[in-house]
Amino acid sequence: MSGHNKWSQIKHKKAKEDSKRGKAFTKLIKEITIAARTGGGDPAGNPRLRLLVEKAKEINMPLDNTMRAIKRGTGELPGVNYEAMNYEGYGPHGIAVLIETLTDNKNRTIAEIRHLFSSFGGNVAESGAVGWMFERMGVIHAHGPLSEDELLDNLLAYDIRDIKKNDDEIVIYTDIKSLESVKEALKKLSVTIENAEIESVAQNTTHLPEAQAEKAYEFLSELEDHDDVQNVYTNLA
Repeated sequence: MSGHNKWSQIKHKKAKEDSKRGKAFTKLIKEITIAARTGGGDPAGNPRLRLLVEKAKEINMPLDNTMRAIKRGTGELPGVNYEAMNYEGYGPHGIAVLIETLTDNKNRTIAEIRHLFSSFGGNVAESGAVGWMFERMGVIHAHGPLSEDELLDNLLAYDIRDIKKNDDEIVIYTDIKSLESVKEALKKLSVTIENAEIESVAQNTTHLPEAQAEKAYEFLSELEDHDDVQNVYTNLA
């Protein structure tokens, strides 16, 4: 399984930088609103909302922001009606790209995304064109002193897909249903969890020469910075 690539590292670093600037709050508030609207405002009965509320705590988002987002989702407070729209396409040099958006104007969003693709020599494709290359998984970013073997020994009871260890950086891939239980198990070990998400992971990656890869990373970063874009996934190694 080859989902742990340079873009994953860049994206994770960008997320931490965005958290410091408060930019991550805006995107997370949208997600919380949608999760509360579709699954109810009680985190105990809404696993997706529970994950997002925990993420809000991890990036030190004020509790008032979280509660207002939940109440907008349940209709207790007025708010913007966001719509989830996913797009697929081919970026520079043919890399496969999946984009998750939350928007209050899907015509504006797709026009701007098409413009970004064309600016970098890519194109938006039909639904399903590249989606089959990815699998939804739980992905945990953490750090700690345990080796891959030690982590695996402690997590044998769970549906672990893969574990990557680089120095003290750890990335664990799990079945979606196991994400929360693996997260709780890690808390009992000498492991600090930085982020736990459900992500689309490329099952096979493609490699580009350095100059081409840098252009592709620039394109992916431009997409990630778009106000309506929540997540960007690629098969670029």
